[in-house]
Amino acid sequence: MIPQTLATTAQPIAPETWLIPTLAAEPSGAYFGAHSLVIRGQEPVIVDTGCSMVRDAWMEQAFSVVEPADVRWIFLSHDDHDHIGNIHEVLARCVNATLVCNFSIVARLLGDVELPLERMRWLDAGQSFDAGDRTLTAVRPPMFDSPATRGLYDSSTRVLWAADSFGTFFPGEVYEASEIPPEMYEQSFVALNSWNTPWLEWVDVDRYAAHVRATADLPLEVVASAHGPVHRGQQITDAFRRTLELAAQPAVPMPGQEALDVLVGALLTPAA
Repeated sequence: MIPQTLATTAQPIAPETWLIPTLAAEPSGAYFGAHSLVIRGQEPVIVDTGCSMVRDAWMEQAFSVVEPADVRWIFLSHDDHDHIGNIHEVLARCVNATLVCNFSIVARLLGDVELPLERMRWLDAGQSFDAGDRTLTAVRPPMFDSPATRGLYDSSTRVLWAADSFGTFFPGEVYEASEIPPEMYEQSFVALNSWNTPWLEWVDVDRYAAHVRATADLPLEVVASAHGPVHRGQQITDAFRRTLELAAQPAVPMPGQEALDVLVGALLTPAA
């Protein structure tokens, strides 16, 4: 079953920085994001490579911003399918690019997804690479569902790619936190981030707060992520506050058999 997706276009969110959005419908009628990023600059960077199910649309968006031959870096935040879905096609087209990832990504994909070691640089949290006119630093984002996850911080624009953190639903083709109805934002923030980061229920609140401060204390102007809207200004502070409020709280129950029955019934019901 392939969910309905919206036709989207690359969105400028900061100087030389574009969100490459994917929005897919979920059963309530809201939309779920699976976004990527392109940083153009002197040595262009592709940040995550999207979902294979929207390959043609994703490639069209990404390469409307930058020519494949100009791309010098491909950064993978982690090994989930919606972040590496087009990696082989991107590597094939971006012949001058180095793949930036880490040992954990390579180890977890070994045997299923072959990555070119000879075109690779391993970068762990706290380490940086020079992209000509900017320095990009790998960070451990406040929430993650894979031990391989590293976000990316651009000190020149003060943009943080927060990987899977700060997920919400979307009412349609919108991208900014200010464009999401408050009730949808509040409810979906709690549910999606609880489901994606179930270990939050068991953390020590003080130790977790210290972890969150490592990114919250960066000089941030824009925070973008795969599953959430673009946050700016006070919205960033608010998103980190909401994240801390999830610590040591019971997880939101996931949809169960009743939801599955509804989905199957909808799929099998003949169109009128």
